Amino acid sequence: MRVLVRQVGGGLGEAVLAAAVAAVVAAVGLVAFGTVQWPAFNSSNVTRALTTVGQVASVVVLIAAVVLIRLRRWPWLAKVLSWAGISSFVTVTLGMPLGATKLYLFGVSVDQEFRTEYLTRLTDSAALHDMTYIDLPPYYPAGWFWIGGRVANLLGMPGWEAFKPYAIGSLAVAAALALVLWSKLIRADWAVAVAAATTAVTVAFASPEAYSAVLVVLFAPAMILAWGALYRPAEWTGADRSASARDAGSTDAESGAGMSADRSAAQGVADGAVPTAGGWGAVIGAGLFLGLAAMFYQLFAAVAVFTVVLMAVVAWGSLLWQRRADAVHQPRQAASGPSALQLLWPILARLVVMGVITGVLALITWGPWLWKALTSSLPKSGGSALHYLPEPGARLSFPMFDFAEPLLGLLCLIGTVWLVLRAASSRRAQALGIGVVAIYLWSLASMAVTAVGMTALSFRLEPILQVLLAAAGVFGFVEGARAVYQALNEPQRFRVVTAAVAALAALAFAQTIPSILNTEITTAYTDTDGNGERADQRSPSAVSHYREIDAALTAQTGRPRDASVVLTADTSFLAYYPYYGFQALTSHYANPLADFAGRSAEIKRWSGLQSPAELLDALAHSPWRAPDAFVFRRSGDSYTLRLAEDVYPNDPNVRRYTVSFPKTLFEDPHFRLTEIGPFTVVVRH
Repeated sequence: MRVLVRQVGGGLGEAVLAAAVAAVVAAVGLVAFGTVQWPAFNSSNVTRALTTVGQVASVVVLIAAVVLIRLRRWPWLAKVLSWAGISSFVTVTLGMPLGATKLYLFGVSVDQEFRTEYLTRLTDSAALHDMTYIDLPPYYPAGWFWIGGRVANLLGMPGWEAFKPYAIGSLAVAAALALVLWSKLIRADWAVAVAAATTAVTVAFASPEAYSAVLVVLFAPAMILAWGALYRPAEWTGADRSASARDAGSTDAESGAGMSADRSAAQGVADGAVPTAGGWGAVIGAGLFLGLAAMFYQLFAAVAVFTVVLMAVVAWGSLLWQRRADAVHQPRQAASGPSALQLLWPILARLVVMGVITGVLALITWGPWLWKALTSSLPKSGGSALHYLPEPGARLSFPMFDFAEPLLGLLCLIGTVWLVLRAASSRRAQALGIGVVAIYLWSLASMAVTAVGMTALSFRLEPILQVLLAAAGVFGFVEGARAVYQALNEPQRFRVVTAAVAALAALAFAQTIPSILNTEITTAYTDTDGNGERADQRSPSAVSHYREIDAALTAQTGRPRDASVVLTADTSFLAYYPYYGFQALTSHYANPLADFAGRSAEIKRWSGLQSPAELLDALAHSPWRAPDAFVFRRSGDSYTLRLAEDVYPNDPNVRRYTVSFPKTLFEDPHFRLTEIGPFTVVVRH
């Protein structure tokens, strides 16, 4: 127990320090970027040039940390430098290209609209509310958004404006936490290298969806941690597995021991040579990751749980296979060894503990919705979140053969070779390999279930696959370089050459990241922000009228924003101001308890009524809280709403259609009409 407390406590303490350093670095960097009037990224190369300079500086800091680690000098300074270097890389790579806009990647377009709406909702109130519908608890995990909302509230910033700094800051913190976790699993200098590589891949391919990116960067070390908890042959069979546990001088022994702080393991100490907590530190760590995933992103949580369960099956099968092999070669020892059930029990016990930790954390964000679903008579539509099959979801992804990004493709190819070569001898390769197999199995299952009218959204798992293969690629490069070094009789300059090639390749890939994110960055400059401005200094869209609409609504309703329900097709209005909506952007992000289809049908029915009296009566008897106000577009003698319906399995999976309300329906003293730009605001009294 003492070892367990020391391991877990030491790991968590170091994680807190790393998070603090990363948060400070991100805050200082973003504030510094915000003090200068930069030109727009899509019309100038100035910010791109400065991004490259910042990336080089960050890599230099990381190299300095590795040098100190190799020299075994000032270990805490090396740690702080590594945390600062990796967090500054994230900050400058995302913050500098976005330096002239208040919006994050993709602005407030498409999916980023509902994410901004969620953050705005939880900035307005700490209570767990649905992003759109009044009187409903949230269906989508609120963890990342709740933390961001509290940060925005503390800083006195509107949610939409806090989105960018919070997204960048949270990813910087997650990268630092991943580095801490890697350092508890493998030797410290390797940890810096693999954490830097996986962070760069995450920023390049997962950062637009910031709340999932923080899980992507942690996924690989978390799976190694879980494998170390579930597969412990030396302890459970009594056989000597120390040779394989050494893993050629790596710290795979340490991954089996959990979050060991004993640095002697980083020098190649075999499994069992240092005091461990029997893998229970790894159990707790893996459970915390699974719980965090459940609080942040359902899909990734499900994939992580699937991977861990697959690991348990593989671990038990491997132990049974070894038991069978022992029965052939050492029949006496095998006869007195553990039975199949005795081998299964410790694996199940660890799975149960992980499950309990995961469940407790998941209930924090899921509990209110589950309670409402079980105790209310609200219609449960089942939702249509799984009704999406774009072209990438209809095929398997092979990053190792995708040379649109040649450096990433080469790294993933090296990783694939290493996974196959080291599958029998490396615990790291086993864990990462099972993770890769789990992604492919999930993808095949996702394609298979299209036959029954749904998918498992496998296309969203591509960043995880890229990160797993990139991590394996780093190990493959390091071990391959070491093999060549030894084959060449260990010439002194070979190490320098290897380090130089690795650093230059890292910089070459890093400076392509803004190009990879070019569309996302450009949208952040072309979308109109909550101040009614476009960062590229061109004419704003109709969003520029939102501030006037908000003033009219608050004045005419006489209620706080979060006490009013607004029916509008311009749902980005709800991303900037915390009004509740009568209808969501699309059914795919609508709460299953809200009855999206039923609401759309009701709106259509209202539009066909013949008189204001009929409309007022329909609103009074609405199955849901009726709109207190409408925000329409004008079209001739009608007011229009452009709504959406699910048309899966078509791609695109959403069809837009227009509902028109005759203007005569609102010619009644109970309605107050205000024309603002292209909008007509109707307030019901």
